[in-house]
Amino acid sequence: QVQLVESGGGLVQAGGSLSLSCAASGRAFSTYIMAWFRQAPAKEREFVAGIRWSGGSTTYADSVKGRFIISRDNAKNTVSLQMNSLKPEDTAVYYCAAGPQRLGMVPREVYKYTYWGQGTQVTVSS
Repeated sequence: QVQLVESGGGLVQAGGSLSLSCAASGRAFSTYIMAWFRQAPAKEREFVAGIRWSGGSTTYADSVKGRFIISRDNAKNTVSLQMNSLKPEDTAVYYCAAGPQRLGMVPREVYKYTYWGQGTQVTVSS
């Protein structure tokens, strides 16, 4: 039902900013909870941020709270992740994910999301 494609990754110096975008295709984009996950080399995929369909409820991992901002534009079928004050520890492949609205509050578990993008690399140099 939903196909996701991430873009915007790249190389940035520590302290800099980067904005990621996830373009969705398929029906009923606004009925899904959207989230960003990331996976660093030799580490498990971890939750970064999530947002409800209305855009009025957001959830962030403690490691990025205050630095990252997730937003969505249902009219354009996109979800974004604005990353500020980047640290080398933020280096990872970032994935866009979609889960059914029936899950309620934004879940942090990988297995609760139904659709995934291919990922985009973010590298933060020191």
